[in-house]
Amino acid sequence: MPTRSLQCMKQIQRLSLRTYSKTSGELKLKYDAVIVGGGHNGLVAAAYLQKSGVNCVVLERRQVIGGAAVTEEIIPGFKFSRASYLLSLLRPQIYKDLELKRHGLKIYFRDPHSFTPLLEDVSGRPPRSLLLGADMAENQRQIAQFSEKDAKAYPKYEEFMNRLVDAIDPLLDVPPADAAAIVQGSLMRRLKSLKTLRPLVKAGITLGSQFPKYYEVLTAPISKILDEWFESEPLKCTLATDAVIGAMCSPSTPGSGYVLLHHVMGELEGKKGSWGYVEGGMGMVSNAIAKSAKESGAEIYTEKTVEQILVDADGKAIGVVLQDGTEIHSRLVLSNATPHHTFLRMTPKERLPEDFIRKISQFDAKSPVTKINVAVDRLPNFLSRPNTPDGKPLPHHRCSIHLNSENMQLLNEAHEDASKGRPSERPMIELCIPSSLDPTLAPPGCHVISIFSQYTPYTLSQGRTWNEEERNKYADNVFDWIEKYAPGFKASVIGRDVLTPPDLERIFGLSGGNIFHGSMSLDQLYFARPIPGFANYRTPIESLYLCGSGAHPGGGVMGASGRNAALVALQDLKLSA
Repeated sequence: MPTRSLQCMKQIQRLSLRTYSKTSGELKLKYDAVIVGGGHNGLVAAAYLQKSGVNCVVLERRQVIGGAAVTEEIIPGFKFSRASYLLSLLRPQIYKDLELKRHGLKIYFRDPHSFTPLLEDVSGRPPRSLLLGADMAENQRQIAQFSEKDAKAYPKYEEFMNRLVDAIDPLLDVPPADAAAIVQGSLMRRLKSLKTLRPLVKAGITLGSQFPKYYEVLTAPISKILDEWFESEPLKCTLATDAVIGAMCSPSTPGSGYVLLHHVMGELEGKKGSWGYVEGGMGMVSNAIAKSAKESGAEIYTEKTVEQILVDADGKAIGVVLQDGTEIHSRLVLSNATPHHTFLRMTPKERLPEDFIRKISQFDAKSPVTKINVAVDRLPNFLSRPNTPDGKPLPHHRCSIHLNSENMQLLNEAHEDASKGRPSERPMIELCIPSSLDPTLAPPGCHVISIFSQYTPYTLSQGRTWNEEERNKYADNVFDWIEKYAPGFKASVIGRDVLTPPDLERIFGLSGGNIFHGSMSLDQLYFARPIPGFANYRTPIESLYLCGSGAHPGGGVMGASGRNAALVALQDLKLSA
C-alpha cells in the first residue's frame, strides 16, 4: 500500500462510525397521517402536515432516513453522499419555512462549477480544458480558446435560458392545472379550477413573443438547440451533459432540452443557478428536514417496511400494514415511494381501475446511471491542470468534472451502446470531489469522489446479469478512462462502492434504478406526471396521495413534490371535516 494510503488508514482508525438514522419513541397504531418512505420529499410532507396540526408518522424501510439523499460510511472514515450528491434545486420556500439553516444545513458554494478537461495529442503544452463559473468575463476567456464566436454568444445564451427558467420556476411550487375540472363538474368547481391556470398564463406572458423559440427548446433535441447557438464541441458537449444526465436519452433525443433546464433552474440561499456541497453530505439535508418535522411533533421510524396500503370497502385509504403484520391506521396516507412501487406493489390491485394500472405499468423508469463512490488518498492530478506540490485542492477540483466530453457524438455513441444492452465503451463521466470544500468527509489528505456515470442498461444483453464480475468490469473501465485524464488516479484508490441500476433499485427503492422515480420526458411531465388525470397528487384511492419524485415537478433534491402533496392533502382534509 502506498505511504499516503497508510497515513489515511491511520486517520481512519481514529474516526468512529456515525449512523444517520432517526427514531422517535414508541410507534403508535393510529395517526392522522402515515408517510410511506423517509426520503426527503416524505420528510418535507411530514413537516408541513405536522406544522398544520396533522399528527404524522414517517415509516422508512432502511436503517437510515433520506431515501437517495443520504450520507453513509461505506468505507470506514469516508462519508459518502451515496446516491444524490449535489444541492441546488431545493425550493427556497421550503428552506425558509422549515428553517433548515437553523436545523444544521450548511452549504459550500462552488465557483467555478464546471470543468471539462480534454484528451489532446499535443506537444509542448498541457491539453486544453474548459472552466466555467459565475464570472462571465472569465467564462468568455475560457470559451475563446475554442471559438471567439461562441465566447460572444455565451452571455446571450445564458440570458435566453434564464428567461425560460423565470417562466417555468413558479410552476414547480403549485399543483399542475386541473384540465378535467375546468371542463367538468359544477360551475363553482370550474371557476375554482380556472385559478390553477394562472401560473401557466403568467409563464406565457414571461416568454412573450419568443414563446415559439422556447417551445423548441423543450421539444427539440438539445443537440439541435446547441448547434444553433455554438460551434465549439467542448462547450456544446459540456452543456449537453446536463440535458442527458440521469436520462436514458442522448443529445439527439427529442425533448432532451427540458432535463437541461431542470438542472439550471436551481437556487441556494438567494443565489440563482448556484450548486453546492452540503457539509456532512446529502444526508444532512434529510436530517435538517427531519429535525424540523420532529420539532413540530412528527414521529420518524427506520427499519419499518410498509407491505401494503389499507383500503376500506368504500375505496378509501385508512392506513398501512407493516412487513411484520402490524396495522397502523390513519386518515391520510402519503406515499414517497415510486409510482411503480406504490400502485403495483403496495396498493391492492383490485381497488384500482384497470386502465390506471395499465398506464402506471407503462410509466417509463429506465435508467442509464451507475453511481460509483470512491475513497482516495490524494486528489486527481489532471494533465490539463496539474496539482500544486502541496497537493491542496485547486478551483477545478471543486467543480463537476466532465470526462469523455470532447464532443456530443461521444455521448450519442455511449447511449447507442446502452440501447443495445451493453455498458458504454466510453462512458459519460461526471466526477465530483465534495471533500475539496468539506473537510468533514474524509481523513486529512484523503478525499471522497462521487462518480456519476452512464450509460449502463438495467438489463444486459446475451443473458448476462449485473453480478460482481460485470459490476467490476464496468467500474474498471470507468477508472481506466479517468486514468487517461489524470494519471495516477487508480493508484490512489483506497476503496469503492459500485451501484448499477439494479443496485440503485434494490438499495434505495428506485424503480428501474431511475434517480427521478421515472423519466423526465415531456410525456411524463406536468399534466402527465405520473399519468394524465392524476397529476395533482391525488390517486384513484381516496385519501391516498403520491408525494415523491414520481409526481410533479419530478426528480432532484427539490422537496416540491412533498410540499405540494401535503398542501393538497390538507385542503382535502379541511373539506372533509
